[in-house]
Amino acid sequence: MNMMSDYISKNQKHKAQPVIAYFSMEVGIDPSLPTYSGGLGVLAGDTLRAAADLGVPMIGMTLLYRKGYFRQHLDSNGNQSESPSEWSPEKILEPMEPRVSVTIEGRQVHIRAWCYLVRGASGYAVPVYFLDTALPEKVHQTGRLPTSVWRR
Repeated sequence: MNMMSDYISKNQKHKAQPVIAYFSMEVGIDPSLPTYSGGLGVLAGDTLRAAADLGVPMIGMTLLYRKGYFRQHLDSNGNQSESPSEWSPEKILEPMEPRVSVTIEGRQVHIRAWCYLVRGASGYAVPVYFLDTALPEKVHQTGRLPTSVWRR
């Protein structure tokens, strides 16, 4: 059984209720997902975990940053340097269909969603959708959307 059908079968009692959509630019829900850099992401992750614990009918929406939040390095003189925290969503998240395209500033942007289920203490699950623009179709686009949580 895939993650979404498992989610639907376990959460049938909420089927007729309105669903809250929680939007955040970053979400900290698992250390293996480097999709947050600090307070905002931690707060978003805590909110989604609390909703799952309480059985609140909610979904999370965020962006997928393939280079994640940077890893910080300090040299012997205390100077900071950064390196990307690259990861593969294919190994952790479930791909969703269909893909869509939208026009932003006169250019087509192709988007796919990935799903991660945040499971509460009672087993209730809140799906979090990560919107990804790093698709093969992107080759034909001009410009680019963010790939990292934080850029200097």
